[in-house]
Amino acid sequence: MARAPAGRLHRRCAGRHAAGLRTRLLPRRGACAGRPAVKLWLVRHARTTAREGLCYGRTDVVADPAQTQEAAARLHSQLPPSVRVRCSPASRCRVLADAMARHRPGLAITIDPALREMDFGTWENRLWDDIGEAAMSQWTADFAGHRPGGGENVREMLARVSQALNEERALGEAAVWVTHAGVIRAARLCLAGATEIRSAMDWPSTPAPFGAGEPHEVF
Repeated sequence: MARAPAGRLHRRCAGRHAAGLRTRLLPRRGACAGRPAVKLWLVRHARTTAREGLCYGRTDVVADPAQTQEAAARLHSQLPPSVRVRCSPASRCRVLADAMARHRPGLAITIDPALREMDFGTWENRLWDDIGEAAMSQWTADFAGHRPGGGENVREMLARVSQALNEERALGEAAVWVTHAGVIRAARLCLAGATEIRSAMDWPSTPAPFGAGEPHEVF
């Protein structure tokens, strides 16, 4: 998602939209369990050629080719030698994973629907400004449960991202997710121990940069 004020719900919902209870947090799983942390890099696809301010979640927009190649080269220099890639089915993510593989022949890439961006239903391919404040207010009134545009809700996205993180814990191997801004924000919440989100104010505020990775430890 993108674009203020409406697009801040994946660039974080604007503070003036937010109200309600804070997310309940649990302690991180690491030290108490005594298990080693799994390294996970969350990588956002390169900048797209979509019009500025367009709502695109599940829509398969095109990634900028030059920026994709630049991101792949940069990530190659930053990531450890032995790592596997888990990738969203969206072409803007797959082209980055494929470009990374050209730097590392034999790189294991798994396409995983759990890493798709949020589905905005009838909001897809509309400008955030055209969606309007009334529709956004309906969403923020029930941030976790409302289905924007009749698509997916935040609770469902958090559940699939949480499940994917549990799978990483079970595998116990260093991994890279090539994915989307919304998934990265959801993963940040899950890794911080969030079991639910009740207010748009709880949605992480810092956007993941295009074509960049952020390291995390999964306990």
